[in-house]
Formats: sequence, structure tokens, C-alpha cells
Amino acid sequence: MLKIVIDATPVQPNPSGVGLYVLNLIESLLKLQVQENFQLGIAYQPGFKNWLCGCFSLPDSLQQVSPLYLVPIPVRVSNFILSLPANVAVSQYFENCLGSPDIVQGTNYSVYPCKNSRRIINIYDLSFIKYPDYIDATVATYKKRIKRYLQWTDLILTISESSKRDIVNYLGVNHQQIYVTPLASRYSSGYLKNHLRDQVMESIDYDFSQPYLLFVSTIEPRKNIQTLINAFNLLKQNVKIEHQLVLIGRKGWHHQPIFAAIENSPWNHHIHHLDYLCDEQVARFYSKADVFVYPSHYEGFGLPVLEAMTLGAPVVTSNTSSLPEVAGDAALLIDPNDPIHLAEAILKIISDTQFRQDLIQKGKERAKLFSWERTAQETLNAYKSLLS
Repeated sequence: MLKIVIDATPVQPNPSGVGLYVLNLIESLLKLQVQENFQLGIAYQPGFKNWLCGCFSLPDSLQQVSPLYLVPIPVRVSNFILSLPANVAVSQYFENCLGSPDIVQGTNYSVYPCKNSRRIINIYDLSFIKYPDYIDATVATYKKRIKRYLQWTDLILTISESSKRDIVNYLGVNHQQIYVTPLASRYSSGYLKNHLRDQVMESIDYDFSQPYLLFVSTIEPRKNIQTLINAFNLLKQNVKIEHQLVLIGRKGWHHQPIFAAIENSPWNHHIHHLDYLCDEQVARFYSKADVFVYPSHYEGFGLPVLEAMTLGAPVVTSNTSSLPEVAGDAALLIDPNDPIHLAEAILKIISDTQFRQDLIQKGKERAKLFSWERTAQETLNAYKSLLS
């Protein structure tokens, strides 16, 4: 029986980003174990603070997954160890910790150097190479580390054809060593019917009677929110739209200029920033938005676009990186550097009811092409390719 171990370290309480991907992948692969005749285990490393105090407990979402292989050192320490010259003892240490699997998958730009296992690494995007101005100093060290990990990597998983091209072009990897396993939405089309609770919505301090444009993601430069604010200002000034602009997301790296742009807008009292919201609350905002706007400069996948389409929001997004792959013909694609182009796309949707409804329907159909079951099956196909 094929023995597979996935690094579940990115899964934290209230997971998001990479952690959410890893959790959904594990849950979907577990459903395939019996019919596909493989055994799935997970590896886990404690956080640095937990390690210092001897706490090695897992997040609740991973408690029921078995077998579990604990690597009793934090990522910070293992990264240092793996930066040293190659060492048979180090390889054997990790192999023993993981129970000598046939395949080990590193899910966050790294993979354990198990000599007798086939090694797979997840690389989601190369923003730290293509757009270094959009990242902090910590992420900037990724390039050097990844090039080292690639020395012992057998296969790369990524999440879009766009990211695959970047990996080939910037890291010099043969395209045959890269598998694309697209992501899926955290929501289903019937999510709101099954999950919406009155008490959850009552806790949101927002007047839904006013129409709004919506953005959902981390508030950071790469997301190009200042161009969105400029487009909103143009629509307010030239067309006198009645809409609000709602930005949902945690403050990320270098967010200050974005909030300065909000403050300097003549319509700043119509721009609302909401920090972290639970899944149900975000779903409500998606479903009620007149337009979901995502003018990001660069995405490995662009999950908010898929979430918006799933829940019935018409989408305007950028014509760059992976976003056209996700959106297909179910969104209006714009030049992210052109606020006038962006404003015109938004205006087309809010001023043409039939066009808006057609776009919503296209988005719902498009979203059906993506599922975590598909992601798991594509990942399993990648595993099998290593052993054929």
C-alpha cells in the first residue's frame, strides 16, 4: 500500500491561506484512501513558542487524523538545519520522524530531505521573485531557500498554469516536473442556506440597505487597492453612483499608504474597512454585493474571485497572472494599472441589469468547475506519476 505523508504544519486555529488549502486537501484525500488503496498520514511541527514550553498539541481540526508523525522541532530550527551542507544523518532523522513514507509532501515552499522517499514541494506563486517590492524581508529569503530544497525535490505542485510558467522561467525547472492542482472555494453554491445564522449577521455593524462594491483579501500593496479607490472616486465624481465601497481583510505588510488613500478620498465616509470576519459573514457580503472588484497585480490563483462567483457576485478582476484562468469568460477583465478602465467595467455592471444577471449566471457555472474533490484527485494523479 502506498504510504503518503503530508506536512500539516501550516494548519493553525482558524486557518486561512496555505493552512486552509492544506486542511481541505487532507480532508478530501482521506475520502479517497480506501478506493485508491493508499494510506495518508500527516507530519506536524510545533510553533517556536510552543516548542520552548514543551507544548506539542495539534489544532482541533487535525486531532482526528491518523497516523500523525510529530517532528519535535519548530520550522525555524529545521530551516536552519536544512541550510547546512547535506548530511546523511539529517536525512535519516527526518525519515525516521515521518515513518519512512513512499512520498512526502512539503506544503509551504519546503520539503523534508528524506533520502528514501519521493519528495514533493508546493510552490504557490513567485511574488517574492517577480514583485519584491510587494513583500516583507522575511518572505524575501524564500528564493535562496527554495533553490536549496529543489536540489532534493522530485516534483512540484502549483495552483495555476500561470504559476507553472513562472516556476519554469524564474527557477529553471523542467515543465514536466510540475503538476497544476487548482484550488477550490471554501463555499458551496448553497452555503448561505445551510450556514447563515441570524445571530451571526446581527453582529455585523453594516447597513445592507445601501448598495456597495466589494473587495475581499489582505490589505496590502500587491492587491492594488489604491487603484480601486481611484476608480471609486471617479465614479462618485463623474457618475454620482450611490454605492459604498467595502474592503474586507486584515491589514497586511505596508498597508499605511492604502489607508492614507482612503483618508484623502473626498468620499472617505463612503469607504468602509472591516477587519477579520467569520466565513458566514464574508459570504453574506459576497452575496449582497452589486460588484466584486479584485484588481490585484499578481496572484498564484485568486481565490476570492472564485468565492465571489460561487456566491453570486458579478466579478471585475485583472487581466494578469492567474486571474484570467480562474475567471474565464465569467468576469470582466481589466488592466489593473488603469483606474478609468476599472471604473468603466464597474459602471457597465451596475448600469445594465441584464448584463449583470448574465455575468452572475456565468460565474456560478464557472465555479462548478472547481472543487476540493478535483484538487485531491489531481494531487493523487501527481503522486502516481512519481511511481509509474
